[in-house]
Amino acid sequence: MATQLQISSRFQQNGMMSLSSTSLSSCLSPKKSDVFFMIPKERRENGLVMKKNKKGIDGNEKKRLLCSKVETVEVVVGEVTEVDKDTFWPLVNAADDKIVVLDMYTQWCGPCKIIAPKFKELAQKYSDVVFLKLDCNKDNKALAKELGIKVVPTFKILKDGKIVSEVTGAKIERIVSAIEDVRST
Repeated sequence: MATQLQISSRFQQNGMMSLSSTSLSSCLSPKKSDVFFMIPKERRENGLVMKKNKKGIDGNEKKRLLCSKVETVEVVVGEVTEVDKDTFWPLVNAADDKIVVLDMYTQWCGPCKIIAPKFKELAQKYSDVVFLKLDCNKDNKALAKELGIKVVPTFKILKDGKIVSEVTGAKIERIVSAIEDVRST
């Protein structure tokens, strides 16, 4: 499941393009003509920076970011994918009916470092499961809190976008058991 954009080329001028308001309605103002999007040539397929000019109270023109980036999201199986607060939920949603196993760790955690190679081996073993890693540093602290982390490492198992199981500590056998339990339901 990938995000797709409809680009209207008739508005293309000087590297600027207009997008149909139906393609990203949550990011656009009701006036389509006021919204322009710059697509960098080197990232036309993978990214999009969207800006709108608006006059402030002082009469100066200001640029306001409407949406920072729209990316095509691909789910990878057979390896561990590093995620952050911006990529986690899009990847979980793109996983569709696949089981997702999230390793929540920190750089300073000894048990996290010990279990990392075993977690990678699990990713190679289960070709129908998506394996993700989230560094619970200060940038991702809000997401870690939202997911209910109390200790590291914590492994969350998600199915259909919902957390269905949790394993705390570096216990590979319990992770395997939890994956098997979720697969059987």
